[in-house]
Amino acid sequence: MIISAPTDYRKAAKAKLPPFLFHYLDGGSGAETTLDANRADLNSVMLKQRVLKGSEQLDLSTSFFGVKHDLPICLAPVGLTGMYARRGEVQAARAAASRNIPFIQSTVSVCSLKEVADKSPKPIWFQLYVLKDRGFMADVLQRAKALGAASLVFTVDMPVPGSRYRDAHSGMSGPNAGLRRIWQAVTHPEWAWDVGLMGRPHDLGNISAYRGAATGLEDYIGWLGANFDPGISWSDLQWIRDAWDGPMVIKGILDPQDARDAKAFGADGLVVSNHGGRQLDGAMSSARALSMIAEAVKGEMTIFADGGVRTGLDVMRMLALGADGVLIGRAFVYALAAAGEAGVRNLLALLEKDMKTAMVLTGCKSIADIGPEILAR
Repeated sequence: MIISAPTDYRKAAKAKLPPFLFHYLDGGSGAETTLDANRADLNSVMLKQRVLKGSEQLDLSTSFFGVKHDLPICLAPVGLTGMYARRGEVQAARAAASRNIPFIQSTVSVCSLKEVADKSPKPIWFQLYVLKDRGFMADVLQRAKALGAASLVFTVDMPVPGSRYRDAHSGMSGPNAGLRRIWQAVTHPEWAWDVGLMGRPHDLGNISAYRGAATGLEDYIGWLGANFDPGISWSDLQWIRDAWDGPMVIKGILDPQDARDAKAFGADGLVVSNHGGRQLDGAMSSARALSMIAEAVKGEMTIFADGGVRTGLDVMRMLALGADGVLIGRAFVYALAAAGEAGVRNLLALLEKDMKTAMVLTGCKSIADIGPEILAR
């Protein structure tokens, strides 16, 4: 398959992956209204085309928490990334390091923090969920600090898992899920060899390190459901802020008051996010929420955004709406599934090319030039 656009990787990933993995990545919650809105609302953002602005020399670099990065992009935390390519978190972290951008490792990664930190040439960022097991949270936080994690991304929008109906249909969960996954692996031999056989162990590395026993895919959904905490509040989490002395980003903010609460909590940044349309179906899209949150806390916190970002033009749109940086999740995992580390590197090159084209055509010479003034109202 010829890859000429960032969006081509979705089709390539669908052809290669067993359906249970593709649909776990691709799907959202409920009727997938918010999943669809993320893309539709971002696509509806129009930019002003300008001419003769002398934009030959372009600077796509930016800084997060005092560290300069080559692009205003981070690879978002995605659970089970190591099931999409052999030791997938390691491959993705290396690709991110090659472009000098942050890789954010998920709590529920296949590869452990130590494996990724040992094999990545750049410090990683670590994502932590709010969980009932405070012992696990303290343990993994301590290990992240000891391994040199540069920033903590604290996800707060998953007190309970969303209703993800695709998973029961695809074989990720539901009746005879194990047998269905085995059959799907057999009928997708390239994945079965590269990941199914050669990519072992298939467990949740950070959880297994804490438990001292393997936590496999069959335990994944049950473990999530048993450990998320719907009773949590900001005051319950102060010990996390006290324990982490580096930059902290709160992920999962859609409301301006929640953004102000995150600032009062002591967070250095936030991610405007609806969890990729995987939590509350019917929640506002990230693109719609972003401007309101930027109005509330822009300049006081570093604002990141995710949700529906597939192209470099989408990155430009999020920056114009008020983001300082943009997280890409599904887009990089599609590329990882299709072509491993090389696929993610190529995706980032395509995103950069898209951004440069859009910057010239909007008259922007640097990331600092990209703001609300380039929006076509």
